[in-house]
Amino acid sequence: MNFRTLPTTGELPRALYTSEQVRGFDRLAIGEFSIPGLELMERAGRAAFDLLRRRWPQAQRVAVLAGTGNNAGDGFVVARLARQVGLEVTVLQLGERERLRGDAALNASRWQEAGGDWQPFAGMPPAVDLIVDALFGTGLDRPVTGRWAEAITAMNAHRAPCLSIDVPSGLNADSGVSMGDAVQAAVTISFIGLKTGLFTADGPDNVGEVVFDSLGVPATVYASSLLSARRIDWRKQGALLGPRRRNVHKGHFGHVLVIGGNHGMGGAPRLAAEAALRVGAGLVSLATRPEHLAPVLAMRPEVMVHATDDPAALLPLLRAATVIAIGPGLGRDAWARALWDAACGAARPLVVDADALHLLAEAPVRRDDWVLTPHPGEAAALLAVCSAEIQGQRLQSARDLQHRFGGSVVLKGAGSVVASTGST
Repeated sequence: MNFRTLPTTGELPRALYTSEQVRGFDRLAIGEFSIPGLELMERAGRAAFDLLRRRWPQAQRVAVLAGTGNNAGDGFVVARLARQVGLEVTVLQLGERERLRGDAALNASRWQEAGGDWQPFAGMPPAVDLIVDALFGTGLDRPVTGRWAEAITAMNAHRAPCLSIDVPSGLNADSGVSMGDAVQAAVTISFIGLKTGLFTADGPDNVGEVVFDSLGVPATVYASSLLSARRIDWRKQGALLGPRRRNVHKGHFGHVLVIGGNHGMGGAPRLAAEAALRVGAGLVSLATRPEHLAPVLAMRPEVMVHATDDPAALLPLLRAATVIAIGPGLGRDAWARALWDAACGAARPLVVDADALHLLAEAPVRRDDWVLTPHPGEAAALLAVCSAEIQGQRLQSARDLQHRFGGSVVLKGAGSVVASTGST
């Protein structure tokens, strides 16, 4: 039976899913479309092996580290296919062989029937050209300890590059948090659906290059679940700022007012003002402490800098602005609070950053016309939790912030998360 599958374009899909969602797709492919689980495992192993041969054609000695779950089954397929083409393959097992079940156990038997053998992990052999990481799959939700941690450390210390199957072992596939230690892969091949954890928190530091293979599952399985998040390709965002007409002037492109720069903190608002200019704002004003006026003008004469010791001096600037960015170097003293109150009282869209987020945390309000840009510490203050909790659930934390404060939220960090009404 022929099914429509996802197109193979060489580009990563935009949709991101949780590991449970991807397991649901797997079950649908097996139950509703009669694709045997053993066949899906064979396809996964074949995809990993084909990638191995394309990326490292010179590799002759391959070490496969296998655990006791389905990820190990993929590894046994890779080992069998590699042996069939004459590569020297060593399979190192962690965990008891008796714990292998179902399709993974069948592929372990196929490996053995093909003349292969495996041995308990006792360290990485030095004479290896490539490591295949098939220890943990997407279900890891506990710290990695003992021999498992030793194996990950040994893989990371080895000179050979590592190909991780589905997710680098030791990385939580949903949160992207390293569960103690995680494999530093050169390439990670992800199957059926891209997992959120590959792109945030520790994920970007561990995955290397990400390659995707749908394993040929019917495209309709993806309709069974809403995507968890959508990946932003920043290289394509420039198209949103298309070419400008020639018969225009600076007044056509908005007036940004940056508010910040308390005593000793003039650099942050200066950088924010420069950033606004660089992305195309027609006019940029900066309201800051008087001592910052001369240094900012010396470095950025195109910024209109206003000495603002008296919050009353801010009112005409607020009226002239089309958007306000507040917080960089703002501080949290009486001056800062007065400027914050004035900015919130202006009927203008806001970008809220840095110290302004702490002022918001002290007196929470909700509005739909602002963008909040917290780092994990600021997000923790806004949600009254610790920053480790934010980092452990970055996507959900961004959603919680958006739900509580409205507007849009950009949770900064490795793999920044953008949450708006109804989307992440």
